[in-house]
Amino acid sequence: MSRPFDSFVLLAEMRTGSNLLESLLNALPGIACHGEAFNRAHLGGQGGTALLGVSIRERDRDPFALLHRIREQPGLNGFRLFHDHDLRVLDTVLADRRCAKIVLGRNPVDSWVSLQIARRTRKWLMTDLRGRRNARIEFDAADFDAFLAARAAFRARIHRALQVTGQTAFFLDYEDLRDAEILSGLAAWLGHYGALDAGASRMVVQNPEPLAEKIADLPGMAADLARIDYFGLSRLPNFEPRRGPAVSAVMAAADAPVLWLPLAPEPRVEGWLTALGGGGEPVRDFTRASLERWKSARSGFRAVTVLRHPLERADRAFREAILTGRYARIRRRLIRDHGVGLPDPADAAGMTPGAYRAALLGFLGFLKCNLNGQTSIRVDRRWCSQVAALAALAPAVLPDVIARADRLEEDLAHVARGAGLSPVPLPALEATPPVPLAEIWGADLEEAARAAYPRDIAAFGFGRWHPEG
Repeated sequence: MSRPFDSFVLLAEMRTGSNLLESLLNALPGIACHGEAFNRAHLGGQGGTALLGVSIRERDRDPFALLHRIREQPGLNGFRLFHDHDLRVLDTVLADRRCAKIVLGRNPVDSWVSLQIARRTRKWLMTDLRGRRNARIEFDAADFDAFLAARAAFRARIHRALQVTGQTAFFLDYEDLRDAEILSGLAAWLGHYGALDAGASRMVVQNPEPLAEKIADLPGMAADLARIDYFGLSRLPNFEPRRGPAVSAVMAAADAPVLWLPLAPEPRVEGWLTALGGGGEPVRDFTRASLERWKSARSGFRAVTVLRHPLERADRAFREAILTGRYARIRRRLIRDHGVGLPDPADAAGMTPGAYRAALLGFLGFLKCNLNGQTSIRVDRRWCSQVAALAALAPAVLPDVIARADRLEEDLAHVARGAGLSPVPLPALEATPPVPLAEIWGADLEEAARAAYPRDIAAFGFGRWHPEG
């Protein structure tokens, strides 16, 4: 019977027991774990400079050559990979269904304490109790928080890749490495039906004492740990769908090294971009490839995007897409399913302030549901959160300047000067039929906007929207 995997990767961290697990795997005939093959400081084992005929320099130049060399060895071969290793091979091994994923973890406090003691004593492995070294350490809350975040991000990346590709991994905790039944289950999962025995390794636990004997101030550590939000109680829920990069919406000045990254239509900014380019029509309809070519040909270019207060953003989207009838199908759904009172588009300009205000409030209620994934209506780029819109652009292009709508002329002048150009004036503000937002503003509209856009409020520090005048 053919084996289920051609190779394996042990996804772990320092001080989780990965050395012990490697030694146990290597005790099985036909299985070889080649250490930390992609550790930035060494190759394979501690201090190693070459592995399977590949030097550190060769590995750093082409990590996939070493990956291929490991995989082509006889039997079932693998290596250990941590969050701070060279991760250029990570996506490749995660996507490979013939590569077994073993995910090893440990209580993060125990792992962090063990790491600090190892750094203090310079003792990373122990096979003889006569070489044991003890140390008491101080707890550093900031260092532990960073330690925890890095490992959580690595785990999340692994978890998502497995979900996306429909794979599973063999998950182990540090304590499992002494459980013969679990270890035998791992061996069977890898296609090896011999017993995997914890006693096959000469390694011994280095610091078996309780935390009170390893931490100088255990009560202080407990107090610091109590302030860490393990369960994400302060995290804002996010059910807004991920957006693809809206590269086609990016515009460039015709004859100037300036890009505009629109998070929604902005006629004034488009007019500014035209004037900055000497009156020429802005370059539009970029693809990822053409945008890269444009950037490569213009050293020192500047990119700008414009943020608007969530209430103003919703108001503009409502006026331009819903009242005008531009989004006719969504407009009908708002009336039918969400009870928003909307006139015929031909009569929208005659809406009274009260009617417009009620309709806008209804639209904000819809936005809260829409951005939380509670409707079947698409999340349009005109009203998606600005956090999501910027995140979608990030893989293709990032702004040098995030301009604010309430100081637009000043911010755009800064962009022009940064590109070595003279500032040009913004086109005049256009009228906003049927009713200016300033005339109908109130606390209920403000709170409805904040309820619809909590991520934007938190990310960009928006205060209350204040009407002009």
